[in-house]
Order: sequence, then C-alpha cells, then structure tokens
Amino acid sequence: MAKTLIVVDLQVDFCPGGKLAVAGGDEIVAPINAMMDDFEHVVLTQDWHPADHASFADNHPGAMPFSLTQMPYGPQVLWPAHCVIGTEGANFHPELRLDRAEAVIRKGFRKHIDSYSAFFENDYSTPTGLTGYLREREMEDLYFVGLAHDFCVAWSAVDAARQGFRVSVIEAATCAIDLNGSREIARENMRQAGISLL
Repeated sequence: MAKTLIVVDLQVDFCPGGKLAVAGGDEIVAPINAMMDDFEHVVLTQDWHPADHASFADNHPGAMPFSLTQMPYGPQVLWPAHCVIGTEGANFHPELRLDRAEAVIRKGFRKHIDSYSAFFENDYSTPTGLTGYLREREMEDLYFVGLAHDFCVAWSAVDAARQGFRVSVIEAATCAIDLNGSREIARENMRQAGISLL
C-alpha cells in the first residue's frame, strides 16, 4: 500500500510573523522536507480565502477575533483575516519543498463557509474532491503533518478516517493553536476515530 504524505496548510500566514501565526510553525518545515522522500506520494493543502470570507472577524462589525458566531452549519470561530487569495500570506512557506507535490488541494474559497478539513467544508457535506483523487490513485495509507494540529490537521485526519482511509498523524511535524484546550480535544477525537498518533 503506497504511503502518502499530506502536508496541511504550511503557509506564510500560519507561521511566525503571519496573520494567524502558530507558535513554532516554521520549525516543522525542515523535518517535513526531510521526510518527503520516505513517501511514494506527497499532497499539499492550501487555505485559500476571498477577502470577504464569512469566517473573518473583520467582516462582522464589532466582532473580536477568536470569538464564536453561529453559521447555518453550526458554531464558527471568527479568525483574523488570513491566507487571502493573492496575498503573500497565502503562499506556501518559502522553504517548503514543492518539487514532490503531486497535487495541491485548495480549501476555504467559498465565502460563506469555512473549511478546516482537506476533505469537506465545515458543513460536513461539500466535498473538496480529495477523496476521489486519492481513491482513483489507490492512495489509501495517509500520513498527516502541518498546521494547525488541532484544527486543519485534526479535522482532515478524522474525515479521512471516516472515509475509510488508513490514517496516521506525525505529531512532531505539527504545531497546535491550542485555543481553550483544543489540542487535547483534537487528540481525543483522533484517537476515537482510530487514527494512529505517531
């Protein structure tokens, strides 16, 4: 079974100095680059938002970043504007190896719905197309790394497990935002989904 490395959202805005920086986010770039040659396939995901995205606090008058609002699909954290299409912050980290990437899955470009998972938007029903891409290429053994552990990595891994893939998360090659204990919650959710935390 071919092993596939899925590198989640290793973008400028999620690294120190970015608009939604994850502490230590840049420190996992070199280890991820080094492990790419251990995998038959590499897929990258990219957060890709229009400036008027509904998940941005700026687009809700009076709302504070990291507060919660209700969307038609459920509770939504309001984030600082980040990974806006066409900005430097949306680019991959400049040191990330791109030569091994066989596909880039962009998510979060529909302005009325956020997308943490690489497989589905936050409504749990709008697919990104990644499941079909992996299935058609018989890439069933998935290893997740990247940013952030407790949001996009964890949601992607859980969705992958629900889709019937064999899933592992290489935790040393992730970093967490850890908003109100979200890292441990994410770990428990992944364990319950049968994911191997390496």
